[in-house]
Amino acid sequence: MSHHSSPAMKLLAAPFLLMLAGLVVWPLANVLIDSFSKGGAWSLGNYAEILTSAYYGQSFVNSLLISFSTTAIGMIFGFLIAVSLRYRKGGTRRVAMALANIGANLAGVPLAMALVFLLGLNGTLTIVLKASGLIGSFNVYSLTGLIIAYCYFQIALAVLLIIPVLDGIETELEEAASLIGVGTTRFWLRVGLPVVGRQMIAIATLLLANAMGTYATTLALTGTSINVVTIRISELVSGDVFSDPNLANAIAIALLLVLVVPIVISQLLLKGDKR
Repeated sequence: MSHHSSPAMKLLAAPFLLMLAGLVVWPLANVLIDSFSKGGAWSLGNYAEILTSAYYGQSFVNSLLISFSTTAIGMIFGFLIAVSLRYRKGGTRRVAMALANIGANLAGVPLAMALVFLLGLNGTLTIVLKASGLIGSFNVYSLTGLIIAYCYFQIALAVLLIIPVLDGIETELEEAASLIGVGTTRFWLRVGLPVVGRQMIAIATLLLANAMGTYATTLALTGTSINVVTIRISELVSGDVFSDPNLANAIAIALLLVLVVPIVISQLLLKGDKR
């Protein structure tokens, strides 16, 4: 019997497995079971309502629109920043990484307040842009405002995740490309990106899930005025007028299924890369 499969090693893993069962498996099982309950009876009514309701359908459309757009923006800018930091060493890179770490974890009320002060109706940047004639009006409490807010932490998170991936590309490969006259831009488009393509897909999947599950920033910036999935779930769980926890559970399961598709695809691609 190998050392890693000994009873002692399995015993050491028991606390983690118990914690996983108590914090993930058990709550998820309860959510799934309760999602099939409507009016005190077993039913598919909650899922039927989600599929037939334009209101809930629009919440998924808005959430997917925000998530895909901010994931694309985050990946593009995150990649460009990560490439530039690849050629920076020492203090500059450490400071940039520290700022990216702060940005990736700054969400909710602090981020919403910062955006209001900067891009609100009387925000500093809004006043400057209006005075210069670049914009006529801008409403930060809108879908566009949410996309800007999400981009803040999506780009920062992308930088943190992409830098280690790019560091895995051997410098000798880039030097060899340079010797045959391949420029930096062409190297990354023709060589660099194809080499790390599957890892980039995995990072994009993580950004997508991060955006789909964001709640605090949305609530702090726009309240319940923007129809997105996380806000609808919150209203159904804690709402005073339209409370329906079982329907909220069904929406949560539907959201999980939406996220499972890109996650499974990315995992299959990563397994193919290992082979």
